[in-house]
Amino acid sequence: MSTARDRWLDEGLKVLAEEGAAGIRIDRIAARLNLSKGSFHHHFDGADGYKKELLARFERLSVEALENAISAVGESAGPRTVLTQLTKLVGSDDTGLYRPEVETALRAWATWDADVRAVQTRLDEARLAALQRVWRPAAAGDEEARTAALLPYLLAVGATVVFPPVGPDRLRDLYELLLPLVPDDPGEAVPA
Repeated sequence: MSTARDRWLDEGLKVLAEEGAAGIRIDRIAARLNLSKGSFHHHFDGADGYKKELLARFERLSVEALENAISAVGESAGPRTVLTQLTKLVGSDDTGLYRPEVETALRAWATWDADVRAVQTRLDEARLAALQRVWRPAAAGDEEARTAALLPYLLAVGATVVFPPVGPDRLRDLYELLLPLVPDDPGEAVPA
């Protein structure tokens, strides 16, 4: 059972996806949840506290989703195997691996809010680091692994910022076009 605090945060992410940062208004979220503003103030230290917790929740859920998906396959399985599994999960609603509406809203918000920009920076770095670890066994070094990790990540970022965002099924198709470029096993070199 979800607590009222969790409901506030979950609804805030829905509002962020639907309306952007401007929609994150306590009175509107309270009405959507049929909760009182008193409930909000019981769980959060004002609007700034809510914003920080909302951002922390999205950051945590996003990083955990990617890390859990990689762990489920096992990094030792090799880059192609791991990336093939990640590709299959792009369309799954419960993984959180691709949430274009939230990503778009967060990136837009980050252009004018330093706190959000810091979260977006950490989130991008954590995702790239996870993908870099996947690529590392097939790369000549960390820099090559980082470069290889950038291609699928930048594809996902670009897919979220075009209007309308690329849907999960189409993004999965695009990733499938990239999979033949990924080494089959850890001993195979990254294609030039």
